[in-house]
Amino acid sequence: MEFYDVAIIGLGPAGSILARFLDSRYRVIAIDKKCGEEGGFQKPCGGLISSEAQKVLASFDLPLPKELLVDPQIFAVKTIDLKSRLIQHYQRCYINLDRHKFDLWLESLIPSGVEIHSHAVCKQIKRDKSGFAVTYSENGDIDTIHAKYLVGADGANSLVRRTFFPNKKIRQYLAIQQWFTETHQNPFYSCIFDPETTDCCAWSISKDRQFIYGGAFPAKHAKERFERQKQKLEKIGFRFGKPLKTEACLVLRPFAPWEFCCGEDNVFLIGEAAGFVSPSSLEGISSALVSAKGLSSVLNSGSGNLNRRYWVGTMGLRMKLFLKMLKCPFMYRPFLRRLVMKSGLQSIKMK
Repeated sequence: MEFYDVAIIGLGPAGSILARFLDSRYRVIAIDKKCGEEGGFQKPCGGLISSEAQKVLASFDLPLPKELLVDPQIFAVKTIDLKSRLIQHYQRCYINLDRHKFDLWLESLIPSGVEIHSHAVCKQIKRDKSGFAVTYSENGDIDTIHAKYLVGADGANSLVRRTFFPNKKIRQYLAIQQWFTETHQNPFYSCIFDPETTDCCAWSISKDRQFIYGGAFPAKHAKERFERQKQKLEKIGFRFGKPLKTEACLVLRPFAPWEFCCGEDNVFLIGEAAGFVSPSSLEGISSALVSAKGLSSVLNSGSGNLNRRYWVGTMGLRMKLFLKMLKCPFMYRPFLRRLVMKSGLQSIKMK
């Protein structure tokens, strides 16, 4: 029977950063379904690093290797209101990269003392006298380990959150994304608003001679909504063709501050598992990095009520996301959005 100090479920940006910064005195196990092999799990994501995430990476002294970057690097977002047919361009300093390679790179920075189980799926978690019993499958085998502290870094559909905090519901959408061969004359990013198909947003990204189109839709009839929006976009010049691949996943979009869940009783949630996602843009990498580093500092101190200290430590992050909630009406209420777009405030005049 194997005992660990910390069990981390999930090695996206949040889980990998936590594992990287935990003190070497801890015995740590990380369980993740992603692997570097062809056909392994890959996070469906557009793969853009926001200026906020760039700032956090800079504070960690983590420069990005060029192998992660893709073409092109574009510095404006084409914002489209399909109902009013308004289009504006806004400067955004995203870094365009390969999201799967980014995740694997962060994982490669984890110290060798951390025991990593890739291509493994967590099946069950329950409390026991040692803390937690974690059962997972790996290469067809089932194993159970025990840990004092449990960290859920397992994303929107977090098993850890669902197991220990089933009443902590966070608004969910189904994100659907398709990849096409790029046929547009000029590559571009876009952010699309279409209240007839979703009260959230859609996006497109040009990436290494491929064109990605995706959106976050209410789960009911999500596929039909997705296809209906594609038809509208074709009428204004979007080119799709035959999809090279289609992928989907759940995404969270917190509605109120009380929806955030940091955990309790030696269970900790970081990144999207805690609900730390921008409700306006759905960006979550910056919050994943910040919450993971914060939790590592709390665990490394090893003193006091660790759950309470983590909750207090995330106050700034939660306030920042709350302010983004206040921003949402100006983006998602059609009347206010039209006023902002018509004003041309902070927009770029395309020549």
